[in-house]
Amino acid sequence: MEIHQLEILRELGALGSVKAVADTLMVTPSAVSQQLALLQRTVEVPLTRKEGRNLVLTEAGQVLADAGAAVVSAMADARGAIGSYHGTPAGRVTLSGFHSVGQAVFAPLARILDAPGQPRIELSDEDVAQQDFPALTARYDLVLAHRMDHSPRWPAERVTVIPLAHEPLDVALPVGHPLAGRAAVTADDVGGEAWVTSHTGYSPADVLSAVAAVSSRELNIVHRINDYSTVAALVAAGGVVGLLPRYTAGPVLNPDIVLRPLEGISTRRRIDLLARPENLKRRSVMIVSEALQGIMAGLVEQG
Repeated sequence: MEIHQLEILRELGALGSVKAVADTLMVTPSAVSQQLALLQRTVEVPLTRKEGRNLVLTEAGQVLADAGAAVVSAMADARGAIGSYHGTPAGRVTLSGFHSVGQAVFAPLARILDAPGQPRIELSDEDVAQQDFPALTARYDLVLAHRMDHSPRWPAERVTVIPLAHEPLDVALPVGHPLAGRAAVTADDVGGEAWVTSHTGYSPADVLSAVAAVSSRELNIVHRINDYSTVAALVAAGGVVGLLPRYTAGPVLNPDIVLRPLEGISTRRRIDLLARPENLKRRSVMIVSEALQGIMAGLVEQG
């Protein structure tokens, strides 16, 4: 039996005719009769009987109608509770982010939301391969994800995508490097360098594949490190060059490193916020989403 069938049964008991029920619910009398017939098939005793030209409830029908009224009332309470849950700004919000974006935005976000009546955020770092970010929305309300321009789009049928930034990956050089004085570098300029880059399947490694193709060289990859702070430290120490994000690398940079754009190759990655559509109906989640958009806009402006 369905909730709307119990509602119809209750209205029939109160109003005394199928036409009156149809007028009240703004449906056709045949639709009311059909739903009553479907409800009757689910029980073994008659729920209605003819009384003149009217259809009225039997004793069993009245018992079910009364029980149905309690169910309808409970459903209304449930809808009210979920409405309050959706509408409260101070709810719990879980957020995951890959390492480099977490270094850049987690602390500012915590400061912004450190006030009464703000969402209670729970932060986690999840640095997964690009294709695995959408699956994280099963475990977190919001997921900070990144992908290169040339990589497959996020599955729009499964997640909602909120774009945050379109960030270049720049070549990181020690300040004393011969290329450090240039405004930009090319694949031919850096193709012969020793490199520190990420593991295969993560975005900097993809860019280096393009550098190898354009420069027609097999690159000398010395270190494979996914953590940008470690990459920055190795570049600063000398001996290798790397790739660092332009907008979100601020927390890992130091005076011994310079960043230079890489010309002739697409090095941009998209930083997006992924969520299941139902999570974005909650006011607390939307507050966190809007705060992240503001923080990222500020980082882009500074960059």
